[in-house]
Amino acid sequence: MSFNASGYEPAVNTVKLSKCYQLYQHPRDRLKQFLWPHGWWGSRQYYRELWALNDIDLTIMPGEVVGIVGQNGSGKSTLLQLVCGTATPTCGEVQVNGRIAALLELGAGFNPEFTGRENALMSAAIMGLNQLEIAERIEQIIDFSGVRDFIDQPVKTYSSGMYVRLAFSVAINVDPDILIIDEALSVGDGAFARKSFTRIMQMRDAGKTILFCSHSLFQVESLCARAIWLNKGKMVLDGESAQVVSAYQSFLDQSTTDPAATTHFASESAPVLHKRHPSGNAHLDKVQLIADDICTAHADIASSQSNILINVSFASDPALPCPNIAMTLHAKDGRIITSTATWEDQFAIQRSPDGSGQIGLRLERLPLLKGEYQVSIYLLCERGLHLYDSAEAIATLQVTQAGRLQGYFSIPHQWENNLIIQND
Repeated sequence: MSFNASGYEPAVNTVKLSKCYQLYQHPRDRLKQFLWPHGWWGSRQYYRELWALNDIDLTIMPGEVVGIVGQNGSGKSTLLQLVCGTATPTCGEVQVNGRIAALLELGAGFNPEFTGRENALMSAAIMGLNQLEIAERIEQIIDFSGVRDFIDQPVKTYSSGMYVRLAFSVAINVDPDILIIDEALSVGDGAFARKSFTRIMQMRDAGKTILFCSHSLFQVESLCARAIWLNKGKMVLDGESAQVVSAYQSFLDQSTTDPAATTHFASESAPVLHKRHPSGNAHLDKVQLIADDICTAHADIASSQSNILINVSFASDPALPCPNIAMTLHAKDGRIITSTATWEDQFAIQRSPDGSGQIGLRLERLPLLKGEYQVSIYLLCERGLHLYDSAEAIATLQVTQAGRLQGYFSIPHQWENNLIIQND
């Protein structure tokens, strides 16, 4: 058993952890490998090797919240599967101390012929609860899932949302020591997404160990004090989340060469609200951009001269805390140039008793240099973490300038003469 310098036992410890998959070009090659693995000249190999993970040394102490970032195929999910025990390492070892709840493929182990109650009981037992613990928590699991009216029906009759909500409810209510999340931070409909997110935040605040894998770098940096970056099965960086996210974002910016990957901009006709993450707890009603007193979705503005006003209207559940609003400016290739948010500026949004509200964001003498830019608006929870709704690409800004300066924006500056006069 390994311990760190403070004497505490690690929650997760891996040593030279590696995983190799055998990839066969044709199904018959798998049979050939089984029947004739050796020839008179030596061993035969009808497959090629894919090392999804290679020599990963990782120690996570109890109470740490660790984010995992990397492109698709970098080994993130493989690492989580090895920690959970749903996959076996090719070489190396992994030690886990504590009960694990994994939010990976929610409901993957459910039997469609069993009822929701039977699947919940079976899943809870698989996750390590004894019969007494299951009996104490089964009603809590059912209540949290919101499928009580159908709990004694076969899950094959469930909608996809009901299926996921029940699976999530089981995983989150087994009181794990280690919570593993793979792109499943918010599940189900809007109200349930808010409830699930709140429960995960409660577990983080209670000192549970959390491994959080996500493509949302904003959420990784917001939730995690530490992050690791995987690339092609190897660990590139392990450190403070802000440092790792910044390095990984720079890597993504440098590797963005596909024109098809750039963000689509709004049309020139009228402001359009592109909703991507609508939620039952709060949603955007209207987003309007006014450039130099003209309401438009395609603004022609002059660098460091034009004024921008963005009006945002929203509706929210008045029983919940008031949401926050954020704005991002993107370059044409999709990279974020700058952003602003009400929670960062400690601006308290005022809303009506019915939960509705209106807010304006004024950008005076916008210092963008020549080029085309995109404006997006986001509605988030009171912590600025859970995304309720988004209005992406509501407008484009076509910026012209008089001079020949290069870059994205002009920074405040002042030139000075430092002439040294020598006395004879």
